[in-house]
Amino acid sequence: MPWELALAVDPAAPQPIFLQIARAIADDIRRGRLRAGAELPGSRALAHSLSVHRNTVLAAYRELTAEGWIEASAARGTFVSAELPAPAPRGFARRAAARTEVPARLGFDLGATPLRHVPLIPPGTLRMSGGLPDMRLVPTAALARAYRRALHTGSKRLLDYADPRGDERLRAALAAMLSTVRGLAAGPESVLVTRGSQMALDLAARALIAPGDAVAVESYGYRPAWEALRLAGARLVPLPVDAAGLSIEALSELADRERVRAVYVTPHHQYPTTAVLAPGRRIALLELCRARRIAILEDDYDHEFHYDGRPVLPLASADTAGVVVYIGTLSKILAPGIRIGFVVAPEPLIERLSLHRTFVDRQGDHAVERAVAELLEDGEVQRHAQRARRVYLARRDLLVASLRARLPDALDFAVPAGGMALWAKVDAAIDADAWAERALARKVAFSAGRRFAFDGKKRPFLRLGFAALDEREISDAVERMVEAL
Repeated sequence: MPWELALAVDPAAPQPIFLQIARAIADDIRRGRLRAGAELPGSRALAHSLSVHRNTVLAAYRELTAEGWIEASAARGTFVSAELPAPAPRGFARRAAARTEVPARLGFDLGATPLRHVPLIPPGTLRMSGGLPDMRLVPTAALARAYRRALHTGSKRLLDYADPRGDERLRAALAAMLSTVRGLAAGPESVLVTRGSQMALDLAARALIAPGDAVAVESYGYRPAWEALRLAGARLVPLPVDAAGLSIEALSELADRERVRAVYVTPHHQYPTTAVLAPGRRIALLELCRARRIAILEDDYDHEFHYDGRPVLPLASADTAGVVVYIGTLSKILAPGIRIGFVVAPEPLIERLSLHRTFVDRQGDHAVERAVAELLEDGEVQRHAQRARRVYLARRDLLVASLRARLPDALDFAVPAGGMALWAKVDAAIDADAWAERALARKVAFSAGRRFAFDGKKRPFLRLGFAALDEREISDAVERMVEAL
């Protein structure tokens, strides 16, 4: 059943009703509310919704047809004309009031903004540009069954307003996973479920940061996180990153010079370099932040995908002083579109984050959260993560072998111990940005180092994702890279 078309008519106005209807429809076409080819309601339906006689609507439609705004067919119905008249056609009649032109431009000052547009990837492009999971591996059938069960057993309660911290079963399931697999001493009361890790970071920034506060970040990093911190008023200070992760010495020197409110880090697989924060630096970072009362925003975005050596536990697992705000997501384990992230923090901060959440989003999708909780409780997420880890490991090794065989002189890199992408240094004779642009024209997308550099300047590096591509696609993508070079 189609929606009723809402039009404003005034029986007390001096213009006849049929002219008011015709003028309103023409103005709606002009301003884009009604698009070329759009179907208009039948005369009976529109007359009923406007509480007027059908002949009044027919008269309005005749005026619009004569002007060229609409076209009618006895068999098909009435539609907005595919060939619209000139922008300023003649008036409907002498009795019709002058039209009010709708401005095409913004009618107020938008103001300056530091935000940057995310480049669009053309359809059909092989995407190596980020650490994306392969959506083809997602257990959609199990998720669909769990969602149906959630709606059936949870009834309408899951569709009502509820706890802004998230579904209680999902918080309990996440706490159990984090305690068992990641070593966090977390209970459901210290977990807040969010719509992805970006929302988790945004809420943490709103709750912790005042305008002008200094926040340390990695000099190569995740720009959306930086922007979330900036929008909360943070003054970002970049610190060096090397093969052992963030420089704690540089953070200590910064803390000696000024008050540092927080430090944002990706210690498990540094984004984008994939470096793992060295054990000594982990201890030093926790001790420094404990002594200086600096909050650590730990973004553990792809914890499950570590392939070589023993598992590396989060900073939060060794936090005895309550300085770590741990941020995670199920976007890499399951899929980004499910929008499940979480924050683990001391209860007073969780309470404050929940309050901020009520003013931003009110709550998450509790039906989806209950379905994901069931998948965690049944072990489906764990089994899927193990399967995906094996697949991604094979794809990492294939990409490494392909790059070394086809581009041995162009790229130099260490095999990443974990993650969903590798970080490669480009030969000095090659312009990494130009290479990426030419590759995109050949339908393969990867990111040059400039995108991750805090100052936005050119860097001789590429980030090449492998998880989202199967074996054939990886080989094809490398060949396109060769062609582009």
